Amino acid sequence: MPERIDFPALLTGHTVIIEMINSGEAGLPVLTQLLRVAQPALGATGMAFVEFRPTGGRVIAATGAAAWALGRPLALDDPDTVCLLNGPRIRNVLVDRLNGKLAGELAGSDLRWMVVSRAEIGGHTVGSLHALYLGDDEPDAERQGVVAYLASCVAHMYGDQSGLPVHGDGPVVAALADGLAVVDRDGYVRLWNPAAAQVTGRPVEQSLSRPLPFPLPPSGQVRDHRMPDGRWLRITSGELPGPGALRVVTFRDITDQQRRDHDRELFVAVTSHELRTPVTVIKGYADTLTDHWDSLTEVDRRQAARVIGQRANELARLVDRLLSSAAEAGPGDDPPTPFDLGEALRSAVLDLPTDLRRRLVLRLPADLPKALGHRPSLATVLTELTTNAGKYSPPESPIEIAAAVDGQLVAFRVSDRGIGIRPEHVERAFDRFWQGESGDRRGYPGAGLGLYLVRRIVEQQNGWVSLRPRTDGGTVAEVRLPRG
Repeated sequence: MPERIDFPALLTGHTVIIEMINSGEAGLPVLTQLLRVAQPALGATGMAFVEFRPTGGRVIAATGAAAWALGRPLALDDPDTVCLLNGPRIRNVLVDRLNGKLAGELAGSDLRWMVVSRAEIGGHTVGSLHALYLGDDEPDAERQGVVAYLASCVAHMYGDQSGLPVHGDGPVVAALADGLAVVDRDGYVRLWNPAAAQVTGRPVEQSLSRPLPFPLPPSGQVRDHRMPDGRWLRITSGELPGPGALRVVTFRDITDQQRRDHDRELFVAVTSHELRTPVTVIKGYADTLTDHWDSLTEVDRRQAARVIGQRANELARLVDRLLSSAAEAGPGDDPPTPFDLGEALRSAVLDLPTDLRRRLVLRLPADLPKALGHRPSLATVLTELTTNAGKYSPPESPIEIAAAVDGQLVAFRVSDRGIGIRPEHVERAFDRFWQGESGDRRGYPGAGLGLYLVRRIVEQQNGWVSLRPRTDGGTVAEVRLPRG
């Protein structure tokens, strides 16, 4: 550990981050850059940020020796999570005194100390920032102070709600109540409750005796309005009895509901398109066989039957995806068992389509240890990841499947040389029905269910999956499972 913090480098890097924000960057790219700047300046071996929501936490940004944990979930009842969410906001933690699953995964890593600071807004914890250190020297109070300051910077980013939280059910959104305002006959605010300040981001002193920051619907009517920052409010108004012609206005944040409605509309549109394509082809070839059987050659008949079979397989796979998504399918109640990961991957490859199988390059070590999980579901995981890699990369480009052991974990990666993935999309890509930008959606059709199912299957086996851009272009999907 360096004797002193490199404050000049920290300030220079912070200037770059401010320029990113001023140019419109937000969310994960800014958060990740903050960690990249802080790690060398603090002399840390690695940095990580865990985002917390009502159902648990997840590592959404990580650098250096902590990069392996990207995408890792943290259950609320895990002893390490309980430790993070309680006690002093900033403190040093001895790694070998952790008691949860994380302790086993860090065993043998030579990491000794962890400086931890919670990122909080109005008493609500939105996440925790971690700086990891080697050696026996305990990090000093100066390093604690910088980590606490950086955690406050991250909390400020969450307060702006520009790209954060990554997951829509964050604790800040979950804690908000309905806003309430009273306006006079001229439309000026006379009453503005604390929830109104939270929902709109406008404190009382900036709201009283001023017009509402959104349109006022006619009395007794409801209006959905989009705010300049992209959030949606549902607004209602009514007349207050008595003199003065006052009106009461209530409003609440319905951004999540709007997103769900959009997802449903997108799902219907995309799924109908995806179903229509194979059905149309199957019907066309079937009609051709029925109406022109005698005039077709044997080669033509076989080709028609082959195409019908291929399209029927596509249709069956899409239906399986839809059913699995609706049923929240996964390994179910079957207990995890040790299995040969290398053999399971080789076996799953044999079931892939021929054109995809020809592009695969396997790098599986002979001495790969067993993994602990549900072997039959691995075929689904590998099929989705390789199909995704094939869809977003040139037709003849290689797709690499590699595996390795990392402490108490066994991992395998699917790497392509395609269009890559934006840093701000690495988490959203696992959302159900999410397919990226509208242009990509047309260029790369699909129902947006594959990666969603992969994450559910892997996490039900106490593992996790993550995406990241490939250094030389393309995308790397990595699955980590406990060792058997």
